[in-house]
Amino acid sequence: MTTDKKMRLGIISALHEEQQGLVEAMQGAVTRSHGMRVYTLGQLWNIDAVCVLSRLGKVAAAMTASLLVEKFGVTHIVFTGVAGSGDKSVKVGDIVVAEALLQHDMDARPLFPRFEVPLTGLQRFATDLALSEQLAGAAGDFLRQDAQAVLDPLEIAQFHLQQPQVHRGLIASGDQFIGSAAHVNQLKAELPDLLAVEMEGAAVAQVCFELGVPFTVMRTVSDNANEEAAVDFMRFVHSVASRYAFGTIKRLCQRLAG
Repeated sequence: MTTDKKMRLGIISALHEEQQGLVEAMQGAVTRSHGMRVYTLGQLWNIDAVCVLSRLGKVAAAMTASLLVEKFGVTHIVFTGVAGSGDKSVKVGDIVVAEALLQHDMDARPLFPRFEVPLTGLQRFATDLALSEQLAGAAGDFLRQDAQAVLDPLEIAQFHLQQPQVHRGLIASGDQFIGSAAHVNQLKAELPDLLAVEMEGAAVAQVCFELGVPFTVMRTVSDNANEEAAVDFMRFVHSVASRYAFGTIKRLCQRLAG
């Protein structure tokens, strides 16, 4: 996938650790403050980019995505972050690239079907196919060629990261940290193709759908969305997920620059 010079890539992350390396790598960086957020504008590996933290939750993510488009003129959006596993085949340290996103806490019955966003007619919002293919390719290249070199061997052993994989499919978002096996099992029964659960991606998806902006979402799986989900969470974000995000976005920008 090649792009013209008018492309401006918006890169959203929920936590500071996930984006710090990207901001430090940005050439010609300038910052702008708006709406209680700091936007960093510059060049990442020859791609015009804007980096920003969304903070946690769907409202925060939706506001951030809207401002990226309306105030900072981004033409494409990538969301990076962590997620809980929603399928037994998806392990800690794997990457899930969304093909579609759904709000698992959206329930306007009996006015609308379960999960359907009112007045859109949709339960699931599809990511941009071309951008998602490039992101999945970048993630796969990173895991195969870079991950073992940039991760601490102790972290590889601690989190069992010997053979991480890239998965593509459904991610579900909701305004709750899922830390119960019973809860994730219930969601899996309702959504058999569910791969991961998190708190922001589907909100970004709805904004991008309504504004006509291509987008994609990458989630590094940090836990199994069960009672142990909070154990070593920030350690994983700092020592693993942040390096996944940096390495994958670097490879994505290099692909997009052609």
